[in-house]
Amino acid sequence: MARVMVVFGGRSGEHEVSLASARAITAALRKGGRHEVVPVGITRSGRWVHSGDPMRELESNHELLPDGSTLEISGPPAKAGEKLPANLGSVDVVFPVLHGPYGEDGTIQGMLELAGVPYVGSGVLGSAVGMDKITMKKVFAHHGLPQVDWVGLTRREWKNEPEAQVRKIEAALGYPCFVKPANLGSSVGIGKAEDAEELRTALEAAAGFDRRIIVEKGVDAREIEVSVLGNEAPDVSVPGEIFLQADGFYDYEAKYVEGGMELGVPAKIPAETADEVRRVARTAFEAVDAAGMARVDFFLERGTDRLLLNEINTIPGFTPTSVYAELWAASGLPYEDLLERLIALALERHG
Repeated sequence: MARVMVVFGGRSGEHEVSLASARAITAALRKGGRHEVVPVGITRSGRWVHSGDPMRELESNHELLPDGSTLEISGPPAKAGEKLPANLGSVDVVFPVLHGPYGEDGTIQGMLELAGVPYVGSGVLGSAVGMDKITMKKVFAHHGLPQVDWVGLTRREWKNEPEAQVRKIEAALGYPCFVKPANLGSSVGIGKAEDAEELRTALEAAAGFDRRIIVEKGVDAREIEVSVLGNEAPDVSVPGEIFLQADGFYDYEAKYVEGGMELGVPAKIPAETADEVRRVARTAFEAVDAAGMARVDFFLERGTDRLLLNEINTIPGFTPTSVYAELWAASGLPYEDLLERLIALALERHG
């Protein structure tokens, strides 16, 4: 039995997704008295809540707006003394369940390294590279991994020479193409462009989210995903296929709104393709120096069956019905046992 601190919430746009993951993880860790759980919530303003009922406090600090979004009502920005839990050093392992910036990007991992506390998942380097799509793709390219064509630019480049950037993207990628903030994660702020006007709109929107922007060539492809588990010698799950329930692309709503997508597992692909998916996923995991867990996403181009690596996610959604856990369940590793493996891997890596 271990004393496990589960850290959830956070300052990113995936705050609510983090709460859902943390609820499931906490319940599973406590099941049958397996572990003592120390819940720690982080509000959108950065305040750490580690007394009382942090989950309930974070849930109650939001009000629903007419457009269906939420607004935090917890008061002014957090003071310095409210940003760290006093009992951090009194736990055996920390389980960060912070999707997106300020949690999946190496920031909290660096703090935990300084504190000398074991934690689940990738370290500072793997987390940071996995979060920044431009750096991630450069690392993948260095390892010769197949990817869609892409162009990177900064907010300053877009603001200073918008028409030159549009022409450069058109020449390199054509249409359709997808515009993404480089560091937001989970499909937040993505735009699809079918012409120059839509490209300008998408670039302007992405520049409002991040100072670095990535544009990717659109491909007609099936979406295949695998889950990776391990440290130095990682295992890879059976592949699954994402089926969208409406026309469009795999955006935030498709991922997290009920009924937005379905997972077909195992994916109906040839055995040799499945083997190649697992090989490339393992190489990508090792290339960014990931550890513990990751979900790796692919495109399988229709007509050519060309396999293209899309991205790696070092803190994927983590409810029992999330893709990461479902793929491991289909591979013979149920949710509770998956959590035990992750805790063991965290302690092993720290040791």
